[in-house]
Amino acid sequence: MSDDSFIREVNEELRQDQAKALWDRYGPIAIGVAAAIILATAAWVAWDYWTTSKANKSGDEFLQALRLANDGKSDESLAALAALEKEGYGAYPLLARMRSATVLAEKGDFAGAVAGFDAVAADGSVPASIRDMARLRAALILVDNGAYADVAQRVEALTADTNPLRHSAREALGLSAWKEARAADALKLFEQVADDQTAPRNSRERATMMVELIRGSGDAS
Repeated sequence: MSDDSFIREVNEELRQDQAKALWDRYGPIAIGVAAAIILATAAWVAWDYWTTSKANKSGDEFLQALRLANDGKSDESLAALAALEKEGYGAYPLLARMRSATVLAEKGDFAGAVAGFDAVAADGSVPASIRDMARLRAALILVDNGAYADVAQRVEALTADTNPLRHSAREALGLSAWKEARAADALKLFEQVADDQTAPRNSRERATMMVELIRGSGDAS
């Protein structure tokens, strides 16, 4: 046997001994890590399937409640939304609360609708943007079914220049002021909307029409 062959055999045995020593030392750890990865992956897949199934189920129930409302079956829709509010998953309970208030307004229960939106607006667990939207929705109902003070109580804070709902809030306040013959207040609010280049075009067009109407009536002079 040549020296090179002997050295190769020795090196091979050394490598085998090292590999065996490493396996004896770290093999159980490697098996444990691999098992943990497999279990974690399985748990994640199961969790994802569970949450997706619950979200899909709640989504289907919400769509069914909407169909009932669109078909004029308000009471059945409200019952379905109430169940979804209690047992739904993810954002669907909150959507059910908002939609329930809308259905109440559609069936003529304006007090119940306002109470529903007010409850969402007062719920600190609800995102601020949704709470503001609930305040605006309540105010829009109160334009025709309440007093200016009721509308202002809900949306006056939303008229700030930095609030994304300011255009709609100003419109609601302006309409309520016009309804109560507060023409000067209404004119100021509608001018703010009409002159705001960042306001949606439809909002500006409505505001411009109201400005012309109020000025033409001479009530704001």
